[in-house]
Amino acid sequence: MPHSDLLPSLLFKINENQLALEAAIMERSNGVEQRGAAEVTDNVRGALMAIDRNEEFIKMTLALMMTPE
Repeated sequence: MPHSDLLPSLLFKINENQLALEAAIMERSNGVEQRGAAEVTDNVRGALMAIDRNEEFIKMTLALMMTPE
């Protein structure tokens, strides 16, 4: 298998890891919020918005890359 064939699979796995990290950070952020640190939580959620903004583009691009020609 040529190395270029591995790129879509690699990117897919990196994206999965990114989404798992987002979920873990959000879970932790919820716990911090319950303890009254709303400002910290707002900052974390603001930073995680980049993942949300880019998620659909990443999914569509990966789908195209993984489609046989």
